Amino acid sequence: MSMTRRSFIRNLCMSSGSVVLTACGSEGASPTSPSSTWRPAYARLEDEGRFQERIDQAYELFEGCQLCPRTCGVNRQRGLTGFCNATAKVRVFSHNPHFGEELPLVGQRGSGTIFFAHCNLRCVFCQNWPIAHEGRGRDITDDQLAGIMLDLQRIGCHNINVVTPTHVMPNILNATRKALHKGLRLPIVYNTGGYERVEMIRLLDGVVDIYLPDLKYMDGDEADQYTVRGANDYPERAKESILEMHRQVGDLVTNDRGIALRGLMVRHLVMPNRIAGTREFVRWVAENLSKNTYVNIMAQYRVEHMAFNYPPIARAITPGEFIEAIGWAEQAGLTNLDKRSLAQRDVFLRRVG
Repeated sequence: MSMTRRSFIRNLCMSSGSVVLTACGSEGASPTSPSSTWRPAYARLEDEGRFQERIDQAYELFEGCQLCPRTCGVNRQRGLTGFCNATAKVRVFSHNPHFGEELPLVGQRGSGTIFFAHCNLRCVFCQNWPIAHEGRGRDITDDQLAGIMLDLQRIGCHNINVVTPTHVMPNILNATRKALHKGLRLPIVYNTGGYERVEMIRLLDGVVDIYLPDLKYMDGDEADQYTVRGANDYPERAKESILEMHRQVGDLVTNDRGIALRGLMVRHLVMPNRIAGTREFVRWVAENLSKNTYVNIMAQYRVEHMAFNYPPIARAITPGEFIEAIGWAEQAGLTNLDKRSLAQRDVFLRRVG
């Protein structure tokens, strides 16, 4: 009987636990275990009496917003909005255990994802455009955000995965401290599109345990063309921020069950016609980070939102383009490639073979 794509992925997820253990280091017990001696970075920052000061620094940025490279300078505390269209109040679209993330984040109980409305980049092919471009969701307080974090921990999620967090970073810090005082003990996953100011990433030192950035484009002209109102400085900003992330948390560390506790995980979406610069991306990672960096080279590009209006990206990638991308990563010496990506490559190899 032939296997569907859905059944293939389901079987892969069920059998992947032992594979992940060999891909990543291990340290400590599960962060959801009552007997765990592991503690998140933000708990140590609180012990040192420095967490509230960090939150105060972050909230000051709302008065003339400099949170991202757009540096709009608007006073979001007064309800004004810049490029991202967000005020100083956080807007959440959804929160739930997510099983489509990288296996070290998902484990058996899922990654506790919180999807924030709005975005400071807004790619023309965005798959989450109702959230990122249109800002769908509901406004909540920081106390309510803390409650969401605690709910995700209560139902057994392995981490708190804040998706598109850049423009609401102060709210996330404040909510994390509030939740800490009520028992939060999970690692924070900072799941970002990569368009960051390195100064803001430095503010997160000692708060975030797991960084999950995209590195979408390696060429500024491509970034400028395929993002709303342009972002030709994207490669420079993303690379310098990822370097700082790696300095803070290093390579990925997991517990004895293969669940991520700390470290850097980098995503890169393969695009049609080599638009994303995948060959340059894998070389940069190998030469500037670590060949053991956890890298997820993703095959799920699809023509979404405004991408139909851009002929070079108005089609899906071919099996050959993805096989080529994984080949470049292996040639660069990267040793910690996402297992699902490798499995997808093998599917494509059988298809073209």
